[in-house]
Amino acid sequence: MKRVTRRSFLALSGGALSAAVIGCGGDDDDTPASTATTASGGGSTPAATTAGATTAGNVAAATLTPENKGPIELINVSYDPTRELYEAYGPLFAKHFKSLTGVTVTVSNSHGGSGSQARAIVDGLQADVATLALAGDTAAVEKAGLIKAGWESKFPNNSNPYVSTIVLLVRKGNPKAIKDWPDLARDGVKVITPNPKTSGGARWNFLAAWGSVTLNGGSIDQAKALLGGIYKNVAVLDSGARGSTQTFVEKKIGDVLIAWENEALLATRESKDYEIVYPKQSILAEPAVAVVDTNVDKKKTRQAATEFLNYLYSDESQELIAKNYYRPSNATVLAKYASQYPAFEKQSTIRDFGGWSKVQVDFFADGAIFDQVYKS
Repeated sequence: MKRVTRRSFLALSGGALSAAVIGCGGDDDDTPASTATTASGGGSTPAATTAGATTAGNVAAATLTPENKGPIELINVSYDPTRELYEAYGPLFAKHFKSLTGVTVTVSNSHGGSGSQARAIVDGLQADVATLALAGDTAAVEKAGLIKAGWESKFPNNSNPYVSTIVLLVRKGNPKAIKDWPDLARDGVKVITPNPKTSGGARWNFLAAWGSVTLNGGSIDQAKALLGGIYKNVAVLDSGARGSTQTFVEKKIGDVLIAWENEALLATRESKDYEIVYPKQSILAEPAVAVVDTNVDKKKTRQAATEFLNYLYSDESQELIAKNYYRPSNATVLAKYASQYPAFEKQSTIRDFGGWSKVQVDFFADGAIFDQVYKS
């Protein structure tokens, strides 16, 4: 895997990336930033059957005959922090697909706040696959009629090839002595987190902090007080998670960044200026993947798009996922990288809050809990 240097990490933080552009803009607005990973698919990688793929989601590798004889162009619409992962995965998949079919694939990756990305697909961005930050955003695309019902069962682990969690990134030496969620509400602590209205990661951030109160015997009023204190301390509310990382790391604003674990690990790998604090309780963040049915049928790319997601579960891809600091779904690969992923005392899931349909109404709809605590 090509190592992402600090310079390239910061370059990928903005919207102005080279090659073919699907959209325009960057992390600091609601328009998806896009890159093209051009991979001719040369080489002779052995054909591999996707590990654990379900019958509904798996095109048998030995008999794969694409309906589109190529060359094929796939558009992967994803969220902010997956830039490095899919930049590396595109050529890997193209090589795999070429070895199965002889067909050349070019993968273009569009990144931005997950909620904004879902809206971009609904508004006409011709995504073949959606690899968004949470199932709730994928469900929004389903509701618009672009993804068929039952998409969660098309791939293993409820269509979660990897998971992550939410951590706190602080500056070297942890000068504000931040140890847990209540510390983010203290006077004098400047917090960086993205906007839950546009960012999937921000919604995971909010729920992680909220659950640290309500799932441990605290009341809703106590949870509102904590979140109100945290958001009162927010110095910059970016539209996406990568924009928030850029604000904290490149612009040097804030004392603590509420971040995806992979973002925090990447920042600490590239610089010794940061440390990760694992709060006592966080949340299991489950990014979801789906084929965008209406688009692939129109473009005749269904088989390539399906295999793009299937191959994420292969051993080779799971290794790549781990190297990019996501927690792989393959237990063997996860165990190999266990030292990279400290455990929490407690970890909630979206099920603890009633699922994304309920969460969206209760927390993030206009006038719901986020608006109440942010405006208070």
